[in-house]
Amino acid sequence: MPQQHRAKLTRRAILAAAAEEFDLIGYGAATLSSILRRSGITKGAFYFHFTAKEAVAEALARQYLVSLAEMRQRWLGRSLDPLSTLVGLSGEAARRLEHDVVLRVGQRLAGQRIGAESDGWYAVLDELVRKSAAAGQLRPGTDPAEAARVLYTALVGAYAVGDEPVGLADRFDEIWRVVLAGVAREDWRANPEPTDRS
Repeated sequence: MPQQHRAKLTRRAILAAAAEEFDLIGYGAATLSSILRRSGITKGAFYFHFTAKEAVAEALARQYLVSLAEMRQRWLGRSLDPLSTLVGLSGEAARRLEHDVVLRVGQRLAGQRIGAESDGWYAVLDELVRKSAAAGQLRPGTDPAEAARVLYTALVGAYAVGDEPVGLADRFDEIWRVVLAGVAREDWRANPEPTDRS
């Protein structure tokens, strides 16, 4: 059992070091030797867990997808209305991407399609906006498909324009203030459901 625990810690150390290195200088510029130096792990220990730098990138992308799926399930499992779920889920994702380098780099790698399928953000946004429309939370005449496309473009843009992850949650909050002013019914905006700020 202690050996298994040590192996998990070693794997985590490799993933964290690789994420930091990829975040700092980019996936293409990072080398196996720089990851080993940063992690303090021997080459033998590395090869026990991964076959190459590419395998680490694939593991980071997979870890992001698993974390995102868990986050979605948690928000979808709450008794919140669809619009509150969408605002809360995107807000938590932004805060975690700001502060968790492993998640942030995994997202970037998944976006580059390194060992992973699409993260499914657009489908979730589209579904929740449609449910918001069906629940009467959107202004009359709002096209849910159009609103979902605009929202997705704005959120992806907010992520893409920042050189640093710092401030991503604030940028998402700005987007929600503007978008909700245009698409949400006034009575919903006056009394939105509480969202988790963790």
